Amino acid sequence: MKINKNINSVSTISIKDFTEKYLKPQKPLLIKGLANHYPAGKKWTIDYLKDVCGDVKVELFDNNNKDTSSTAFTAPDLKMKFSKYVDLISKDEPSNLRMFLFNMFKCKPKLRKDFPCPYMFKGILGKMGYMFFGSKNTKVRIHQDIDMSNVMLTQFHGRKRVVLISPEYSDLLYRLPFNTHSLVDLDNPDYNKYPGLAYVEAEEYILEPGDALFMPSGYWHYITYLDGGFAVSYRKIAQSFKMKLLGALSLTVYMPLDKLMNFLFGKKWLAKKEQIAELRAHKAMIKKMIESGYLHIKEKREEKPFFSSQLKPGHR
Repeated sequence: MKINKNINSVSTISIKDFTEKYLKPQKPLLIKGLANHYPAGKKWTIDYLKDVCGDVKVELFDNNNKDTSSTAFTAPDLKMKFSKYVDLISKDEPSNLRMFLFNMFKCKPKLRKDFPCPYMFKGILGKMGYMFFGSKNTKVRIHQDIDMSNVMLTQFHGRKRVVLISPEYSDLLYRLPFNTHSLVDLDNPDYNKYPGLAYVEAEEYILEPGDALFMPSGYWHYITYLDGGFAVSYRKIAQSFKMKLLGALSLTVYMPLDKLMNFLFGKKWLAKKEQIAELRAHKAMIKKMIESGYLHIKEKREEKPFFSSQLKPGHR
């Protein structure tokens, strides 16, 4: 797998430039220091949020829950007071517990004034801001967002590594059917088990506090918390009809069906999905080989001259 670290990055950008150069063509963009344009950039420390939201009971997800390896997270593993949880991640020590898609603006509306939807990203989903928290070394498995929305992820505390991969590589990532995630480990890619990974191209971003990352619709992302910290995401409806439809089907048909089949058949269903994913990856690899001319060249080299192979000495 090729990881490109030469990424698009700006410190400021106009609405017009963002729309024409990144949103419409669906290209990722790192916006350095975006949070600093808003009150939250200076106000939102761990201690500040603890004072404002410490009494809120939050839902947490255990990264070590093996039962969710074959399907999407939907139900939390436990609940805890926000103040107690942020004490955990403030230690900057590894922990299995993370919090995601937490609508803190609903619990504490005054926080929205500190960080409204970024100016270049406003739309009908502009009031839906979600918070994500995790401890040092926490990893978020590679996945696509199930609704296929565009996402603006803004980091406020701690550093975060984000690997982005275009949806054009979905089959080569061994995407499981009826799902928006893969079982591949990007930190330790197994090219023997998943040879399609050799054809994948990715981009790596390191988000410092204040930075924002635009993740286009359907982009795969693999996240590692380099420090204990938190971020806020805003969403924008997918640009293309294809992605809008895929998002709607994933939410209303694919995920419920996948959970039902997983409940009924368990490991047999997962094995079947892996088999389909491998077949799709194999076809995608052949397509890549043909596009690169590799198969054509190989076939030429392996061709044996028919007539010369049939001739015996003295027949020339």
